[in-house]
Amino acid sequence: MTSVNELIRAAAARETSTRPPGGAQKPGAPAHRRPIALRATGLTSCGTGLAEDPWTIDREEGYGPGASVEDPIPGDAPRQGPLPAEYTEASEEELHARIVAAKEALGDRVRILGHFYQRDEIVQHADFVGDSFMLAQAAKSHPEAEAFVFCGVHFMAETADILSGPDQAVILPNLAAGCSMADMATIEQVEDCWRELVFEFGVEPDAQGRQPVIPVTYMNSSAAIKAFCGRNGGIVCTSSNARTVLEWAFARGQRVVFFPDQHLGRNTAKAMGITEDEMPLWRPHLPLGGNTTQALRESKVILWNGFCSVHKRFTVDQIERARAEFPGVRVIVHPECPAAVVEAADGAGSTEYIRKEIEAAAPGSVIAVGTEINLVNRLQEQHPELTVFCLDPVVCPCSTMYRIHPAYLAWTLESLLAGEIPNRIVVADDVAGDSRVALERMLAARP
Repeated sequence: MTSVNELIRAAAARETSTRPPGGAQKPGAPAHRRPIALRATGLTSCGTGLAEDPWTIDREEGYGPGASVEDPIPGDAPRQGPLPAEYTEASEEELHARIVAAKEALGDRVRILGHFYQRDEIVQHADFVGDSFMLAQAAKSHPEAEAFVFCGVHFMAETADILSGPDQAVILPNLAAGCSMADMATIEQVEDCWRELVFEFGVEPDAQGRQPVIPVTYMNSSAAIKAFCGRNGGIVCTSSNARTVLEWAFARGQRVVFFPDQHLGRNTAKAMGITEDEMPLWRPHLPLGGNTTQALRESKVILWNGFCSVHKRFTVDQIERARAEFPGVRVIVHPECPAAVVEAADGAGSTEYIRKEIEAAAPGSVIAVGTEINLVNRLQEQHPELTVFCLDPVVCPCSTMYRIHPAYLAWTLESLLAGEIPNRIVVADDVAGDSRVALERMLAARP
C-alpha cells in the first residue's frame, strides 16, 4: 500500500516534470493516480511544496502547503525553531530506529498520542491513536505518565494540558502545527461578539429561567475561548456529541452562539429541525456580525464564520461522480463538510464514526469517504476486503498535521532522555480553570 507521503512525492514529481517554463501545467498532462480512485478523474497533489521537509517552511509565513495554504494566519502564531542537522539529515530508517530506541528507554514515563490524521510514520509509534477528544481523554486517564508527546496540533495539546495532572508535561513536537480553523476565532473577536450580543439581548433570563445566549465552542478552538465558555455558562462540544451539547444548551438558553466551525454548527442544528433562517452567520469584522437586530432576535443558532479547509474541499459533484463510477457506493463524510455535502451523503459523523462504519461494512463494499486523506488511506490499507477511497481526487492533507515529521518526534524523545522538556505547552492556571469547567460539561454530555 502506497503511503500518503509517497503519493505526494510522486504527484509533485509528476507536476514538476509536466510543467512548462511558464509554470502552468500542460493541458491533458498525465496525473498521479492512487491505488483506488475514481477512474474518470486525473489526480495530483494540492502543492509541490508538500514534498518538501517541514523544517524548510516552519519559519515562513502561513500554514504551509496543504489544504490551509490560503488561509490567513495570525501574526503571533507560534513558529518552530531549527532542528539540529543530525535529525534533518538522517534517513527515514535512522529516524525510525532512534524513535524506537528512545521510546523503549523512556518506557511508561512518556506516552505518545497520535491523531488519526497524522502520517503513518508517526502513527506507528503512537501509544494511543484517536481524534482530539479521544486523545484528551487518554491524557486524563494516565496519571502514571510523566509526559505526553502530542502528535497533533496546538489546540489539542492545550486541551491535554488542561485535563492532565499539574506535574505532567504536554509536548508538541513542532510548534508550527497549529489549526487554521481554531485561528479563525480569536478571544478578542469572541469577546467583542459577546459584548454586542449582551447589548442586544441583555443578561436577564426568560420566564423559563433560560439565559439569552449560551456560548458553545467546538474542541477545535483555543484554550482562551474554552475558558470564555466556562465563565459564561457555556460548554465545549465534539463532532460526536454536538447534538447532545446543543440540547444541553437549549435547555439553559434561548439561543446559542457557536464557534468556530459554521458547518458543524449548521449541520447539527439542521438535523434538529432548525431552519437556515434561524441560523445567521456572524462575521467578526462587521457590526452585529453583518446581521440585522431582527435576524439575531429570531435566531436559534448564531454561527461563527469559520471552517475546516480540509473538509471544505468536499463537494456534491464529487459525490455524484463517485455514485456514477461505483453504483451502490456508500458515501460517508465528516460533519465539518458543507451542508449540501452532508445532505447528499449516506451518513455523516466524527472520525471515530467513520472508522466504525468502515469496520462494520460487509466484505466487498465500496465506501467513499469525505475526510482527511491520511485517515482514508490508512483505512483502505487496514481493510483490503473493501474498496475505500477519498472523495477528493487531489492528495491534499491537513497543512498543520503534516508538520509533525519523524525528525521532530526523534528530537523530542531524545531531548526527554537527556532531561530536557522541549516545546512544552502550558495553559495559564486561570485559563485552565475556566476551560476545565466547559470541558467537564462536555465530558458529561454523552450522546
